[in-house]
Amino acid sequence: MELIINGKSQVLDARTIQDVIEHYGLAGKPVVVEADGVVLKADQWADTEVHPRMPIELVHFVGGG
Repeated sequence: MELIINGKSQVLDARTIQDVIEHYGLAGKPVVVEADGVVLKADQWADTEVHPRMPIELVHFVGGG
């Protein structure tokens, strides 16, 4: 399915936001997800279904110095 991830069109085999998170290897990491303009809590990811061309913003944190 085509989704808009961080402003770029991506084709992913995903049904839920949790599937998207796992696709990008972000499961278990500190990440903020906005889908269709709504910030989702981690416990909502598995229940939030994606739809074609859904805008999703993924923000994850990296350390460094």
